[in-house]
Amino acid sequence: MRDKAALLGQARGLAPYDALVDGFTPGVSAADIDTIFKALSRKLPGLINEAIEVQAAHAPAPLTGKFSVSRQRSLAVDVLKALGFPFDRGRLDESEHPFTEGVPGDIRVTTRFDLNDPFSGLLGAVHETGHAMYDLGLPLKWRDQPVGRDRGLALEESQSLLFEMNLCRSRSFVRYLRPLLEKYLQVSGPEWQEANLYRQLIRVRRSCIRMDADELTYPVHIMLRYELEKKILEGSLPVADLPQAWNDNLEQRLNIRPANDVEGCLQDIHWAVGHFGYFPSYALGAVIAGQLNEAMRAARPSLDEEIAAGQFGGVMDWLRDNVHGIGARLPVQELIKQATGKPLTAAAYLRYLEAKYLEIP
Repeated sequence: MRDKAALLGQARGLAPYDALVDGFTPGVSAADIDTIFKALSRKLPGLINEAIEVQAAHAPAPLTGKFSVSRQRSLAVDVLKALGFPFDRGRLDESEHPFTEGVPGDIRVTTRFDLNDPFSGLLGAVHETGHAMYDLGLPLKWRDQPVGRDRGLALEESQSLLFEMNLCRSRSFVRYLRPLLEKYLQVSGPEWQEANLYRQLIRVRRSCIRMDADELTYPVHIMLRYELEKKILEGSLPVADLPQAWNDNLEQRLNIRPANDVEGCLQDIHWAVGHFGYFPSYALGAVIAGQLNEAMRAARPSLDEEIAAGQFGGVMDWLRDNVHGIGARLPVQELIKQATGKPLTAAAYLRYLEAKYLEIP
């Protein structure tokens, strides 16, 4: 990977690490990432501590019971239809790890249902639907041309996170969802009221595993990987020292230490398959989603009422006009500026997190 980065960088006039990042998120440099991650690093540690303290005084009641896959699937299909997923041109299946694949006329999404958790399978399906709607919304007139493609992994991830986090872990979405939970899962009781369901959806917990991390702690996991992979590539961190560096840094950031390397540096496949420069796209996607969410809500003041009524047409109209329909015609930074009126920045994302997680749940 060092050789590849050096050769790509030489050929394209980029620093070696920038050449790798450009392969996943074209138009974004390590300098751009550093600026955003510094802003996150200043705010997130204190915000995480405050959110955990606020939530400790309002802990949600547990959702007990077994929820059959067939019932969860019926619920997910209903929600995906409301989001606009076209089941005449796609389908929902199950897999060990959720993913989205397909072509413009045939898109497939998968999720993994958990008998003990009514939300993980649903939100996995919602996340993948964000990807699917972006892929389906790319301009058909430019199909099979480079200009008709998506604009890289960070923008792709912004669409899935916008659906899963900004729109569907919200009070308005819970108002829409609660009657559907009663209908499909046959549940009732105080723990299934809106306030408790919302507390469940925004629960903040420190965790060693990136895939299990909540919305607030997730960027910390990404920033850890970003800093370590740059050091591995430049040679200042020997691979043999990676486990210790990983454990020390995670403990410093989240006050939690992996019990073994499966919980630590071996939990992801990215480095093993050579995907250096990939990790930043996850956190960049969250930042972009926050910025798009703020702009979309400014353009549609009634958005929460629409979501509570299960009406997502306005969301899709705005995204088609400002993101999906652009394809790869604009570089990602220009697309964001055109859509939101502002350059890429962490400010909107941090405003969103503070408003959501410091509010009494």
